[in-house]
Amino acid sequence: MKNNNYIIGISIITANFFSCSDTNEKADGYGNFEATEITISAENNGKLMQFDLNEGDKLEVNKFIGYVDTIPLALQREQLIIAKSVINSKSKGVLSQINVLNAQLKTANKNERRIENLIKDNAGTQKQLDAIKGEIAVVKSQIRSVEINNAPAVNELEAIDIQLKQIAYKIQKSKIINPVNGTVLNKYAELNEITAFGKPLYKIADLSTMQLRVYISETQLANLSIGQGVTVKIDANSTMKSYKGTVSWIAAEAEFTPKIIQTKEERVALVYAVKIKVPNDGSLKIGMPAEMWISTDK
Repeated sequence: MKNNNYIIGISIITANFFSCSDTNEKADGYGNFEATEITISAENNGKLMQFDLNEGDKLEVNKFIGYVDTIPLALQREQLIIAKSVINSKSKGVLSQINVLNAQLKTANKNERRIENLIKDNAGTQKQLDAIKGEIAVVKSQIRSVEINNAPAVNELEAIDIQLKQIAYKIQKSKIINPVNGTVLNKYAELNEITAFGKPLYKIADLSTMQLRVYISETQLANLSIGQGVTVKIDANSTMKSYKGTVSWIAAEAEFTPKIIQTKEERVALVYAVKIKVPNDGSLKIGMPAEMWISTDK
């Protein structure tokens, strides 16, 4: 009986020893999880006629979320189309006149070539050639005069076409299209609210892969490289939960250790920031503290 008690006692001491040695091990880096957060803003002014999203929703890229009222823009477009039609009707007489003159010019050019050929064959005179060249000059002058008189209408039509393109662009931007895959973190607007260009509508972030930002010393820097695998641990009940991570970025310059994560004695030390990509199983949250272990054996 005494021997059994002795063996049990030795076992407990041994277990406690290894347990203590594990907990006494220090991680190679400490930090918090981050994600790339994108704020989606309105690209037009007006009333939110449709806005279908809630905080926590998972959205796919190019998903239609809603739209800003486009009735004022549609009315402006109709007004411009009518104005363009009126100008076109006024310009039809001028355009037909230009077509007649172009036909006359085409005939005169043919007569010029014909007379030149006759002169080569000694069947025509220079007087005939000079007369047809004078006729060509008169027709060209008439065409230029008509074009100059019609220039304001042409410029106005071009201006209207540009305005129509601008309105079409604004109508397109009245649609709220989600630009990235991710989860809605915050919602800043509600249906039927009046919004304005640049006003935030919602914030989204891709949480499928999180970024752990940790800080390491210069001596640890030699043990890390971009693309290297590391172990990331978070608190989970009475133990630590481990994840596989990949170093995605290492700062090129040192900085003073952030006060929020180190003791007073270590604040003056220069450290390097490191980002680690960690696949998220749903447990990792923005701001959650975590540890990084360079050696995966630990």
